[in-house]
Amino acid sequence: MSKVRFGSFCVKEEKDTRTTKPHVLPIYATSSFDFEDIHEGIEIFKGNASGHVYGRYGNPTVNTVEQKLAKLEVFGSDDQAAAVMFSSGMSAISSLLLSYLKAGDKVLTQGNIYGGTTELFTKIFSNYNIETILTDLTDIEKVDEVIKQDSAIKMIYFETPANPSLACIDITKIVEVARAHDLITVADNTFCTPYLQQPLNMGVDYVLHSTTKYLNGHGNGIAGVVISKDIDFMREKVWTSMKLLGTNSNPFDAWLVNNGMKTLELRMDRHCDNAMRLATFLQEHPQVAFVNYPGLKTHPHHDIASAQMSQYGGMLSFELKGGMEAGLKFMNALEMCALAPTLGDVDTLVLHPASSSHIKIDKAIREANGITDGLIRMSTGIENIEDIIEDASRGLG
Repeated sequence: MSKVRFGSFCVKEEKDTRTTKPHVLPIYATSSFDFEDIHEGIEIFKGNASGHVYGRYGNPTVNTVEQKLAKLEVFGSDDQAAAVMFSSGMSAISSLLLSYLKAGDKVLTQGNIYGGTTELFTKIFSNYNIETILTDLTDIEKVDEVIKQDSAIKMIYFETPANPSLACIDITKIVEVARAHDLITVADNTFCTPYLQQPLNMGVDYVLHSTTKYLNGHGNGIAGVVISKDIDFMREKVWTSMKLLGTNSNPFDAWLVNNGMKTLELRMDRHCDNAMRLATFLQEHPQVAFVNYPGLKTHPHHDIASAQMSQYGGMLSFELKGGMEAGLKFMNALEMCALAPTLGDVDTLVLHPASSSHIKIDKAIREANGITDGLIRMSTGIENIEDIIEDASRGLG
């Protein structure tokens, strides 16, 4: 560069002085990328060459984390997968559906999923003539019958275990039904992470996560991801939706997910162990009507969970005998556990769905799917289990 004046020199970037690769992934805090010359830019924009252009299209930090997430989801197999990160789990869901569905299409799902997802389907996508059908996805014969009666159904969307009922869907059977009718399957794997369950390796077409939760694990960032073995669709459709809708993740939140993944196995082992011990305690308490935890042999889907999960997860819910009054009393009595509308952090988080996450869901739909006024959801943290049980005891009186 020719000699410039003082002010111009201050504005310009200095040459990167890196000589050896960094031990930890850097955060590339840049909104755009320079081309060596105009011809390089032309080739990248044409798609003839790879390269970063603009932060909304892709970023080295984000893309590196995407690669790791894709490999984790198919870990242990020889298959390849592609991932696209988003600004949240909700933007991951909406971007994927907009990549695949069109007006007139219908989504078959369950009524006991995350309340925000239900609202997205029924309050937003319904405006664009994309209808949602709710049914019991644990009843495979019923699922098959519903599909036979409506050719407009194009997608089966499910959570397993479901949020907050912890109902488990038989992934292999759902995939068999979907393939028989030429439908795609989408699994929200947030509760399990790839460490406990790998739906892609069981035939599911698309897996998504709110990486805000266990994959990050520390409650300090928001992001989401969609992962699939259909690499062409991910690159051509899902990435395009992300780019044009502006639902991209940012490098800092992606970097936080990368940091969290380093301790994923250690954290999940402790989450699972604590949850099992807490569930066992709650099951024996006189103020608790029942406990929803797949690890308990009393859980109706214990066998399904045992077949497709390596452990039973850190999430559980339980029904208090006193209904709404008992639920609110339990929440207010807690001292150590946090009253926070999220999950998957290292500390124990407690939610009363009827007064928070599912407050805008019709009560009849809630109760039909086990989300009653006395239901409490707990995201069991990695604290000492004795302290978690003592705090729960305060709430139970």
